[in-house]
Amino acid sequence: MLSFDVEDWFQVENLKQAIKKEEWDAQKLRVIGNTRKILSILDNYGIKATFFVLGWIAEKVPYLIYEIHKSGHEIASHGYGHELIHNLSQEEFRKDVKKSKKILEEIIGQNILGYRAPSFSINDWAIDILKEIGYVYDSSYCPTSLHNRYGKLNYKVFPEARTKNGIFQYHSGLIEIPLPTLNLMSASIPWGGGAYFRLMPYSVFKLGIKVIVNKSKIFTFYFHSWEIDNNQPRIKNIKLNYKIRHYTGLKNSYRKLERLLRDFSFTSIRDYMKRLNLTPIEY
Repeated sequence: MLSFDVEDWFQVENLKQAIKKEEWDAQKLRVIGNTRKILSILDNYGIKATFFVLGWIAEKVPYLIYEIHKSGHEIASHGYGHELIHNLSQEEFRKDVKKSKKILEEIIGQNILGYRAPSFSINDWAIDILKEIGYVYDSSYCPTSLHNRYGKLNYKVFPEARTKNGIFQYHSGLIEIPLPTLNLMSASIPWGGGAYFRLMPYSVFKLGIKVIVNKSKIFTFYFHSWEIDNNQPRIKNIKLNYKIRHYTGLKNSYRKLERLLRDFSFTSIRDYMKRLNLTPIEY
């Protein structure tokens, strides 16, 4: 499954200490050109993907979201304000994901099925709220303890969950499309894309995908629209490790993405779930 998180360069967690949310309106939008570049390469290879769109972006450029939809790709929610879930109260989270879903549905005229948490910061009560609001699936869970922003789910839910091809379905009915990890030296290394894809030699990342697919039969790749943009502004007054995580590998990321699309067969999350009869007929 192939997915893209549609957010702009100034909205990421690594830059929050330098660019506050109240300053977003003053920043130059680069998401339009970056997203269209992604749409072009997907069209070249005849691939459909899932685009997890930030509600704030959808409000600013609704025509871009409609363009993605009309190109045959799935539109899903990335929330509205790109806040880590563990920084929100339950009611704040409910308002955020409800607002995002409504904005996106008004643009494309279809139900929004999927959600992905900013920085994969999912938790148990968020899962219940997503189901309550009407989401069909979540794609935020990465089973690793090696990232301080990633969320945690209570492992007690998994014995109660139904599984199919590595996909979890909770007792509530909400489906979880987990992000892949690679087991190395008793550690679960995130291997789904993003900075891991940019920082690693392509041949090594490709080998890891093959190992995961041979074991679990599926692989979910994610990428951000700003990650193909080597010309985005460079912010200096942030932590060194944030600079490394955000800027390293931008120069070659588009070329690596094209190699990935040549080497593997991809589809959207929605279309893969339809193959497994996990999505509603009406959506």
